Amino acid sequence: MSKVDKEFSLQAVPQANRNGFWKVLAVMLSLSFFSASMMSGGTLGIGLTFVQFIWIVLAGNLILGLYTGALAHIAAKTGLSTHLLTRYSFGEKGSYITSFLLASTQVGWFGVGLAMFAVPVAKATGANVYLLTAVLGLLMTISAIFGMKTLTILGFIAVPAIAIFGSYSMVDAAYTIGGFQELFAYEPQQAISVALALTICIGSFISAGTLTPDFARFAKTSRSAVSANIIAFFLGNSLMFLFGAVGAMVFNKSDISDVMFLQGLMIPAIIVLGLNIWTTNDSALYASGLGFSNITKLPKHKVVVFNGILGTIAAMWLYNNFVGFLTILGSTLPSIGAIILADYYLVKRGKYQAFETMKFKVVNWIAIAAWIGGVVIANIAPGIPPINALLGTSIIYVVAMKCMPQQVVSLSKLNGKGEIISDH
Repeated sequence: MSKVDKEFSLQAVPQANRNGFWKVLAVMLSLSFFSASMMSGGTLGIGLTFVQFIWIVLAGNLILGLYTGALAHIAAKTGLSTHLLTRYSFGEKGSYITSFLLASTQVGWFGVGLAMFAVPVAKATGANVYLLTAVLGLLMTISAIFGMKTLTILGFIAVPAIAIFGSYSMVDAAYTIGGFQELFAYEPQQAISVALALTICIGSFISAGTLTPDFARFAKTSRSAVSANIIAFFLGNSLMFLFGAVGAMVFNKSDISDVMFLQGLMIPAIIVLGLNIWTTNDSALYASGLGFSNITKLPKHKVVVFNGILGTIAAMWLYNNFVGFLTILGSTLPSIGAIILADYYLVKRGKYQAFETMKFKVVNWIAIAAWIGGVVIANIAPGIPPINALLGTSIIYVVAMKCMPQQVVSLSKLNGKGEIISDH
């Protein structure tokens, strides 16, 4: 008898295996408490007044919360991961393209995050950075094997610790500058535009936000899934931006670990950075495992081990060279989420046939074309690229799906002998 896949990599999560609101919230908060958000907050803090910063972060994270909340509703209703949901819109083989992009990006973020922790800890302690990277990568991979159970436990530990130490660092920095009234009087030396600020705020997490269904599918109800996601991104991610921004305004450094080192908080900095990156890296490995499972049909835990080893080996190279490539990959991911949303809410009107009884198309070329169109719009249209991608992709997909005859949309599928036959 084959071993039961307790993470339900290739099927819907049964109601008996769903979690309540607080467990879902713990996982989503640990996902949104992301060190890159603190660094992005630091970038905004250096380039905006404090009042501008508050409005940008609230607006940006509200958009993120609505985006991830809409995806969470679909996941809770269907019990499906992002990778399985894309089969409805992209087709079974077409979903492999999206799974590869999503999973590869998460393996890359695992390596970058691992190095982001190992490098400052090595500098502070004198440890060998490569040995530290190997040990930490192994430990993070082991914990990721256990899936949602470990993510929930880490979330309950990491979120309060980051909130406490981050708040202390923020208050201490504000005291250093002369109080919060001085923060409100802060003027940046080199201001950035509102459009760029919103792009940084939304773009910092919309790629990972596209993978929301991977975690929200374990929610017992749609209400708990949606509310947990909105709270996580509107509250949790806003706090992370705030922690990074206040320290940056005072010490002119966008990395909160550098700020906490300057504040004499080396041990808390290591704890905060470690827990923060551990939770997000485990989430990254978990999501990447689901993606490659959709392609290879292997159980998630086996793929997680391979991805963890690959990310650990490449961590330092990724840290030094891969961030630009990750940014390029990140610009392609919002269009995937846009197609999932448009297909479910606008084309299928909130009704998906049960996954186990569904006969999927091989490839839906309209989805592929809409995705490409959305990426192009995101990169060339004026305004805010992530929002341009969401709107542009949705419009292209819905209009094309409504206008094209269903015989053309369905195209063809393979019979048991591998021969192409018509859907009609």
